[in-house]
Amino acid sequence: MTRPMASPWSPWMLPLQLPYALAISAKNHAYARGWLQPKALTRPVVSIGNLSIGGAGKTPIVIALAELLHQQGIAVDVLSRGYGRRSSAAVERVQLSGSAARFGDEPLLIAQATGAPVYVGASRYAAGLLAEQEQAARPPAQPASHPAAIHLLDDGFQHRRLQRAVDIIVIHPSDLYSRLLPIGRLREPVRSLHRAHILVLREEDQHSEHLLRSAGFNQPIWRVRRSLTIPASLDRSRPVTAFCGIAHPEEFFRSLRAQGIVLARTFRFRDHHRFRPSELARLARASSGHAALLTTEKDLVRLSTGARAILERLDPRTGSPVPPLLAVPLRAEILDPSAAATTLLRLLGPPQACP
Repeated sequence: MTRPMASPWSPWMLPLQLPYALAISAKNHAYARGWLQPKALTRPVVSIGNLSIGGAGKTPIVIALAELLHQQGIAVDVLSRGYGRRSSAAVERVQLSGSAARFGDEPLLIAQATGAPVYVGASRYAAGLLAEQEQAARPPAQPASHPAAIHLLDDGFQHRRLQRAVDIIVIHPSDLYSRLLPIGRLREPVRSLHRAHILVLREEDQHSEHLLRSAGFNQPIWRVRRSLTIPASLDRSRPVTAFCGIAHPEEFFRSLRAQGIVLARTFRFRDHHRFRPSELARLARASSGHAALLTTEKDLVRLSTGARAILERLDPRTGSPVPPLLAVPLRAEILDPSAAATTLLRLLGPPQACP
């Protein structure tokens, strides 16, 4: 069972929680009553989101779902905000040779891992229109069992301006114990899960399922197994240095230790952290003499060529080579993919021909 740590700032932020809760409630009520209307794309949208501000594991689920649908013969693309992107373009398609600074770290990682088209923009509706325009301009593909292409909406639960056919919610074990922002990590209350069509829980998280069922949440639950793939080139007999800038860094380090990796040094940074040269130089010094410098795929895509050069150069103090920089991929496996595909296609309804 994972419970959130208490924040020392919580008492001071308590007066801010009520206005935030009222704003969230007003927005959701306006959509429920039809006073606000979401925009609809031609092709169906499947949203993958969560309740909290990060770390639930949405990105591995987006990748797993894209692969699952591909196996079913269903073409997908991904729509994402592109958090932290620095680009003058309102919407654009992610280029595999591009940078996280331009497209955002998670969209770039999803594009690299799946090969699916990924479109980024503050307006996910505009991103979806661009996707449909580009797809309409391409020659028709091979017939598929579900010919209507599907948009996967990354981190879309709170982005209610875009209509979706299915809402999939990824639940972190701590979500059901947390509180609303700014005191806790929740972007909206747990009762909002009633809008979800599918809930995603980790394989080992039995307690959350009990709490959800007791609270009357009866949606289908997908179980996923999360696993790290240790690079085959790593010498496991020697200690390593590990660093990451993700929402729950302790989970990354704990998973490495569970696979027998000896962590001599660990470094934690904020989620989506942009590494400064001085920080990279410190990591290079700390890892000198170790078997490797390990990080997550998400952190690796944020490192520019120049940044990687700082980590991979010779140690100026000793003249010895800094150990290799290795990414450790995190993947999520849907434990009953056949049932998951059946559930999703049932919720989507009969396929319709694309215009």
